[in-house]
Amino acid sequence: MSAATTRSRTPDRLCAEAVDLARAAAEEAAAPGIVGEHVGLVSEGDRVVTHFFQCLELGYRGWRWAVTVARASRAKIVTVDEAALLPGPDAVLAPEWVPWSERLRPGDMGPGDLLPTDAEDLRLEPGYSGEDEPAPKSPVSHEMADLVEAEDADLTTGPPSGFAGTPSRGSIPAVAEELGMRRARVLSRYGLHTAADRWEEAFGPKTPMAQSAPAACVSCGFLVPIGGSLGQAFGACANEFSPADGRLVSLAYGCGGHSEAAVMPRPPQPPAPVIDETRVDPFPLRPSSDSGSVTPTADEDTEELGHS
Repeated sequence: MSAATTRSRTPDRLCAEAVDLARAAAEEAAAPGIVGEHVGLVSEGDRVVTHFFQCLELGYRGWRWAVTVARASRAKIVTVDEAALLPGPDAVLAPEWVPWSERLRPGDMGPGDLLPTDAEDLRLEPGYSGEDEPAPKSPVSHEMADLVEAEDADLTTGPPSGFAGTPSRGSIPAVAEELGMRRARVLSRYGLHTAADRWEEAFGPKTPMAQSAPAACVSCGFLVPIGGSLGQAFGACANEFSPADGRLVSLAYGCGGHSEAAVMPRPPQPPAPVIDETRVDPFPLRPSSDSGSVTPTADEDTEELGHS
């Protein structure tokens, strides 16, 4: 370790003793009665020391007034470098700033809100191939991409129908429009997978509703099939009494509003018990004479008394 490094870690004596000078600088920068007790100092380098004072301002709990003082080489006069209000180890700070694109959650958009889509969004891919540039007023044009970089930029003052212009005759966008492929971008395979995972989590076979359903949606008459590759695993629910009415549901999803719930076979009944404890069997106290279990014998005493 060099001598210069050792000196920089050891506070300069004159700078460390300049507590009154640092307090006066802090009180000049702050309002009266805001600067509290001296809570420590730290060496910033050779002949440079920062003094910390407690901040008594309401709403700044844990913050400290930091005043940096310094002196020139071989000089005995200490001067103030700067004064600032800095957060301490226990300061109450605002949460870390998150970009608007990461703050949005499903359902946050309202009427009139615009959500610009990133040009490199993995959920989308070009709807047609070619080297033609998008129309100047298209949402995917370069000038519009520059505008959406600013969070508070106004993309347009008119309705969304005025975004795209008319493609030139004979270009690939013009041919795509004639073939019904006017969209500049369509869902990519990644976008399809993320959408399918999101829908299956909300209305899939692992939900409590599906676990207690009498049957799956694949056999329900209220299921409206959809086209495309997603139609192999999803459909739209058209039962107004179902919790998934108007939603895309997995074919393995189900609810109590199944169209065939009233005519479905009843679950098998358990067999009758072997021991029936609800019936009473009569048992005589003495066996009858004609039962065959008692031998008929004459009783001499009974005959003498005339009893039968």
